[in-house]
Amino acid sequence: MTGLHHNLTETASDAAIDTACRVLRLPTMRAQFPDLVARAERERLSYRGYLAELLMSECEDRDRRRSERRIRAAGFPRQKWLSDFNCSANSNGVPAVVNNLATCDWVKKGEPLCLIGDSGTGKSHLLIGLGTAAAMAGCRVRHALAAKLVNELVEAADEKQLSKTIARYGRVDLLCIDELGYLELDRRGAEMLFQVLTEREEKNSVAIASNESFGGWTKTFTDPRLCAAVVDRLTFNGTIIETGTESYRLAQTKAKQQAKK
Repeated sequence: MTGLHHNLTETASDAAIDTACRVLRLPTMRAQFPDLVARAERERLSYRGYLAELLMSECEDRDRRRSERRIRAAGFPRQKWLSDFNCSANSNGVPAVVNNLATCDWVKKGEPLCLIGDSGTGKSHLLIGLGTAAAMAGCRVRHALAAKLVNELVEAADEKQLSKTIARYGRVDLLCIDELGYLELDRRGAEMLFQVLTEREEKNSVAIASNESFGGWTKTFTDPRLCAAVVDRLTFNGTIIETGTESYRLAQTKAKQQAKK
């Protein structure tokens, strides 16, 4: 039925808008329309202007909620933002590279990223920060510690669910693997991790953080040929950032202690 006109009082109109927003699942419009009405009257907005403000507020809030859901789904162990990264502690070209990576073009192209450096130099911060930026840009992201990921793959294999698990990790746009190189992997676990990397090769991005240079990865992947293949997949057409050897966490602690004296 079209063309109907309802002569409603302001109170009845407010109630009708509230009900319509509930039925149409427009929570932001429902919450904001009283304030926007007042603003429209104050600023003498046209009907079109008022409607545009309402619809834009709903769209913006939906985008925000979708971003929040993608960030939660990524499984980051803690919240880290690129804006909080201490670029001054990494002045050897790292800020420019990070700014370029923040555009997330590398994720859209399916390119890999390797963050190499000692403990406390910002690898995990960058890994989570870049992963969060990708999630906010609309990408599906998943974060995992290397050892936990391997354990999950081994358990999946024992339950004859390995193919499904590998496929699940293969579907996300960006897989962030932290603490690669901290523990030695047995051959079975290493081969399963290699399968995950192969599933994603030149299709979807992998970002890793490691405290070992590539030459030291033979401690993690004890088969030299497998180690070489893993390094090849994680570096081909990719970006390598060396965060250095000086822990800025330790430097901050020392600075705080010095300030108290």
